[in-house]
Amino acid sequence: MPYYSIEVRRSSNIFKWLDWPTVLIYLALMFLGWINIYAAVFAEDHASIFDVSQRYGMQLIWIAAALLIAITVLAIDARFYLVFANYFYALILLVLVFVIFFGVEVNASKSWIQLGGIRIQPAEFAKFATVLALAKYMSSYGFKLNSFKAYLNSVLIVLVPVVLILLQNDAGTAMVFASLVFVFYREGMPHWVLAFFAFFVALFILELIFDRLLILVGVIVLTIVLFAAIGKRLKDTLRFAFGLFGMIALLFGTSEFLDLNISPYYIVLIPVAITIPVAIVYAYLNKVKYVFFLLFFLISSTAFSFSVDYIFHNVLDHHHRDRINDLLGIESDPLGWGYNVNQSKIAIGSGGFSGKGFLQGTQTKFNFVPEQSTDFIFCTVGEEWGFVGTTFVVILFVSLLLRLVKMAERQKEAFSRIYGYGVISILFFHIAINIAMTIGLFPVIGIPLPFFSYGGSSLWSFTILLFIFLKLDSSRLD
Repeated sequence: MPYYSIEVRRSSNIFKWLDWPTVLIYLALMFLGWINIYAAVFAEDHASIFDVSQRYGMQLIWIAAALLIAITVLAIDARFYLVFANYFYALILLVLVFVIFFGVEVNASKSWIQLGGIRIQPAEFAKFATVLALAKYMSSYGFKLNSFKAYLNSVLIVLVPVVLILLQNDAGTAMVFASLVFVFYREGMPHWVLAFFAFFVALFILELIFDRLLILVGVIVLTIVLFAAIGKRLKDTLRFAFGLFGMIALLFGTSEFLDLNISPYYIVLIPVAITIPVAIVYAYLNKVKYVFFLLFFLISSTAFSFSVDYIFHNVLDHHHRDRINDLLGIESDPLGWGYNVNQSKIAIGSGGFSGKGFLQGTQTKFNFVPEQSTDFIFCTVGEEWGFVGTTFVVILFVSLLLRLVKMAERQKEAFSRIYGYGVISILFFHIAINIAMTIGLFPVIGIPLPFFSYGGSSLWSFTILLFIFLKLDSSRLD
């Protein structure tokens, strides 16, 4: 049985050790979000900011409920979150399964539960539950991220909710969980694994832009370069390179001379397939283990390259494909799928240095930007408050992240530290991707700006996520 522990500072005053700078940033972001939601959906016949028939009135209710949730989270003993981490995780998995069959569909995603007049999105709450479960497992006695079993179990904890959320047709929320790779990295994952992860992301993008044959040749050349760089065996590198590309040239020449019309892919892959057994024998005789890693890199990269087309056309939704094509410049439709981003960039650009002023945004006032109170709330800031306003908001978010990093690094308990980095990873992903979406640097995937966008589910889930960490930090031993 694994052994978990968390020691706490005993104090009857739950606010005594609370990290108040973080709380103040949290309150400032919620207030600014509320004001900008008011600006985004302002109507002359509903001018009162407290009008609950409008989104800004409802957001005030969500904020009040979020504050009650925050106080409740702080009032509970810190050890509760460790002891019941797996129960939270199991419960949210059951709810996610329930949503697949009985959920309400909104914007083509069947990811909501209707409770009277309120809709709740369980996938939002899966974030803190998953981070709790991951932190509990990775902080168990004797755990080290240096074995296949440790990696497998850790990845499965993250992967199960991702699969369930994908089945709800909510790829945007599912993508957020990929940010937890930074938790793995902080807890001992080798640099090369993170580089491997980044390479495959880049390979996916390159596969959409360039010809696959060019990508395959590039992967082969990169593998050879890595072999030379890691082992510093220049002569052996040249022999392999000469033999491989010699076979490719010979096969190509034979195909052209005899008019065999051999596929270019076969011309490249057949020599690679012949070289692989030779490389294995070479690695065994010379006792160079890194060759096996390089072969794995070559084979997996090649297989992934051929799978990109299937993933792009059969896994991603049509609107996701359109937005990726628009971002990469493959296709353009400023009046269709590119409309949101195009109007968002116009709104932000029109704000200039100091903005048009509160409630003076023309793009906002005439509803040119869809989802402006939710996913595109940042363009309201840009239009009405300009470069000054957007910079201030970004500074607040960066300050929050830096504060959380400082808090995570001062934790003496592994559970608290790992959970803290989970919070940082998820918030960073949301902030970076949401802002990048509004300025056209990332495809629109439909995720909110933390503490800022309209919506009860996201605000409450982010509040729970943050304040559990604040509780763990306030209860730590000095």
